[in-house]
Amino acid sequence: MQARCRVLVVGGGHAGVEAAAAAARALGGGEGVWLVSMDPARIGAMSCNPAIGGLAKGQMVREIDALGGIMGVAADHAGIQFKVLNSSKGPAVRGPRAQCDKEAYLAEVQRLLSTHGVRVLQGLVERIVVESGRCVGVRLAQAAPEWRASQASIDWNRGGERRARPVYELAVGAPIDAEIRADAVVLTTGTFMRALMHTGENRTAGGRVGEGVAAGISTALRELGLELGRLKTGTPPRLRRASIDWEALPPQHGDDPPQPFSFLPAWHMESGRFPKLRQVECRQTSTTAAMHELIRANLHRAPMYAGAMETQQGPRYCPSVEDKVVRFADRDSHGVFLEPECLFTDEIYCNGISTSLPAEIQHELVRHMPGCSRAEIIRPGYAVEYDMVWPHQIDATAEAKSVPGLFLAGQINGTSGYEEAAGQGLVAGLNAARRARGEDPARIGRDQAYIGVLMDDLVVRQPREPYRMFTSRAEHRLSLRSDNADERLTELGRTWRLVPDARWSAFEAERAAMRSLREALQAAHIDGQVAALWARRPDATLDRLAAAAACPVDARLDRVVTDLRYEGYLTRQRAEIRRQRESEHAPIPAGFDPDAVKGLRAEAREVIRKFRPTTLGQASRLAGVNPADVALVALWLRRGSARRPA
Repeated sequence: MQARCRVLVVGGGHAGVEAAAAAARALGGGEGVWLVSMDPARIGAMSCNPAIGGLAKGQMVREIDALGGIMGVAADHAGIQFKVLNSSKGPAVRGPRAQCDKEAYLAEVQRLLSTHGVRVLQGLVERIVVESGRCVGVRLAQAAPEWRASQASIDWNRGGERRARPVYELAVGAPIDAEIRADAVVLTTGTFMRALMHTGENRTAGGRVGEGVAAGISTALRELGLELGRLKTGTPPRLRRASIDWEALPPQHGDDPPQPFSFLPAWHMESGRFPKLRQVECRQTSTTAAMHELIRANLHRAPMYAGAMETQQGPRYCPSVEDKVVRFADRDSHGVFLEPECLFTDEIYCNGISTSLPAEIQHELVRHMPGCSRAEIIRPGYAVEYDMVWPHQIDATAEAKSVPGLFLAGQINGTSGYEEAAGQGLVAGLNAARRARGEDPARIGRDQAYIGVLMDDLVVRQPREPYRMFTSRAEHRLSLRSDNADERLTELGRTWRLVPDARWSAFEAERAAMRSLREALQAAHIDGQVAALWARRPDATLDRLAAAAACPVDARLDRVVTDLRYEGYLTRQRAEIRRQRESEHAPIPAGFDPDAVKGLRAEAREVIRKFRPTTLGQASRLAGVNPADVALVALWLRRGSARRPA
């Protein structure tokens, strides 16, 4: 009997998890959503640093949460240090971040996914099934055994005494047929497509230590006519904590009190309190001049510099320590943060020294850092190179333009980072479900969310290195703050069936409380002035405002005061957005031929033909398309519309 589902998700990383969960919510239940993973026990694994959020990334996590997603809730359950970055700067550029217990995070992601009713299979995709130009399923290398969630295997760290374990385990029963038919397929292959790991001269097939490689998908995508590229990323060595002079190094404290990611109140925590796990300190050290000399002396043994890798395109904003030494030759020191990976292991993540030098050189390198003269490496760092799909070939809905029914999300689209992957996964899963239901695609605009900025950038800008989100990429960042993601997106998510009843009730209660607080500030007075107006003064303090409004000094008050202080700017920004929206969302037909536009420059024709923008806004952001070109296209579209019969 042929296996069939409504939405099939391939891959169980951050993109795959959010895609499967979003599809399940949008379909009204997970029975029609299947997830295929090479190793279901590793669903939700944190491949690199076990941290969630950061600058601009924290905003995306809160947006995912506002749309009913998994990442923020899982981070709240697993966080062992919470910190708002840029806290001394304006609210628009602050970024919440959490260092997580990686085992607790994995277990919580699996638990949350299991509540969505998603069916989990173990398998390796070797072919994408396309009929009449449309994706209708996949072919696995062999029949797929099913994995099921076992509540008995959830062993949370209550009181910091017991460690978490994976939720999914192999189920008893006949495997699923190797060919799976689906109304829509979401590929979230991460760094596993034709992946190679490099440590010095040693090369190993695989996208992550101890795991395999997805070799067949690259061939399958090329056969569909998709243009592939190759990128690289890397990870640092892990040190044994007991071998570090921990107390001699300056501590890096978390916030007290910490701020959660999720907009859900504390009742969503199993313990009914936040934070759930014991909080820890990180430590700071640095590279040294002697360490830099050792790196320079061994650059010929670094795979990228030795010419042992197919690609030179690595993450510019998270470079290897070799790249730092070469690119910043005038510096003799770079900061390194030592961050615990788990409450129950001795592993310390060395944030700042990603490297692929030979293991024996890495052992010597780390001992040049202050506090690490006796440091022992548990696992050396390595670089991984992998295939990806140039993202101009997808729409902002994450659907491949040339293969309807096929959606791509995560590092397969040339991005870097858990948060970027999760945001794409949510968009892909939502739209895969809408295609399965025969509904129009859902789009998130640049003016609505960082997720919208991300999807738009992928469509119109071909990345030279793995794409990473920054606040500077968002022209409307005053509106796209981390504290107001629910106000921006939860109501929209409700219309897309992403936001369940319990979360919607919590949102309505919070919205009512915010309204009451604003009214209290309008009614109260400070120094003879209405408190809501007094709040805009540069010397205004939350303490005096709280006393006047008879409310606590908390995140809710801070958010209301931020809105009051930014009100003038936000009013102008909203007016600008309204002016731009008409042209921004003006559709360009799928069959648009730029050669038909008289006077359009050759470069503009070539770029539009390659990227196939779906709106005038996207066309205006293409490199090589100037305002005059956009005006010509807009005029041609208007004339075409006038010629078409009503």
